[in-house]
Amino acid sequence: MLGKINKPFFIAEISSNHNGNIHNAKKLIKMAQKNGADAVKLQTYTPGSMTINSRKKYFMIKKGLWKGFSLWELYKRAHTPYKWHRELFNYGKKVGIKVFSTPFDEKAVNFLEKLNCPFYKVASFEMTDIPLIKKIASTNKRIIISTGMASIDEIALSFNKAKEFGAKKITLLYCVSNYPSKTSDFNLNNINILKKKFKCEIGFSDHSTDNKIAAAAISAGATVIEKHICLKDVSSLDSNFSINEEEITDFRNAIDNSNKKISRYKSFYKKLLGKKYFFRNKSENENKVFRRSIFAIRKIIKGERFSRRNIKKIRPGYGLQPIFFDELIGKKSPIAFKANEPLPKNIIQRLNLKI
Repeated sequence: MLGKINKPFFIAEISSNHNGNIHNAKKLIKMAQKNGADAVKLQTYTPGSMTINSRKKYFMIKKGLWKGFSLWELYKRAHTPYKWHRELFNYGKKVGIKVFSTPFDEKAVNFLEKLNCPFYKVASFEMTDIPLIKKIASTNKRIIISTGMASIDEIALSFNKAKEFGAKKITLLYCVSNYPSKTSDFNLNNINILKKKFKCEIGFSDHSTDNKIAAAAISAGATVIEKHICLKDVSSLDSNFSINEEEITDFRNAIDNSNKKISRYKSFYKKLLGKKYFFRNKSENENKVFRRSIFAIRKIIKGERFSRRNIKKIRPGYGLQPIFFDELIGKKSPIAFKANEPLPKNIIQRLNLKI
């Protein structure tokens, strides 16, 4: 296990909070180490590995914190450049904190393996990308899977595929994929349900703005906590649901002393536990559109064979699930597709595709 109830493993997530400046990224790593984090997490992707540079309706964000951005614009602004990674990994070693990452495609895994990334995280929006999970699991390193938006069946599929492809140490994170998450979004009983069903370490990825929620997650059985961190004087894409340098120590104390925290807020904790069955708020389910799916990335004529040159697993999630990607390669397209259009889900029946 990474952590314990009385000493949870605290992952400080940098995400886009470096705001395009490597010196900010180093400040965040040092700040995490100084204030009690156990590890720092980066995100490894390029805009082109996430989506397509298009302003078609599929690729525009229509509401929420990033309303008005195209997906390409968002990821171009938010990404951590590949050329920074080695320097940031080395800087983590220098100041005495583990640095690891979330790879968003298979090429990113190959890149991170060259840096000897100690373990890997799968983001909530990528947890249905089974080819990616297969690639990460094949490294035989610990895999942390965030489960935002996912049903129990989806979690079981990802978990079992990770085990099948070589992962021996798996940590699942209960997560609410709303940014920021509201108190009403949480059902912390999900933590115990996941622990009983999968018999593995369960953690909590916190996108709320209230330290009491993470403390409650520890009391509910979580032993790993992930939280976004930011610089106080830098406004960035994720700073609205991040904690700054003045707040990290308080957060560390809150999760280390969860029982004391919860004893003062018993009614609040009881409300957070929620329903006794696995539950997702409807508002969170709406965000499934930002998962990956299979798109045509160039014009495809009827009868043309699908290949990695004409289809791709990208965000958003309007098309066929990524789990069918490998089986689709080499099959003849039953219809024509325009460039930058999703492959419809009913193509499964037309091509007799199976998981």
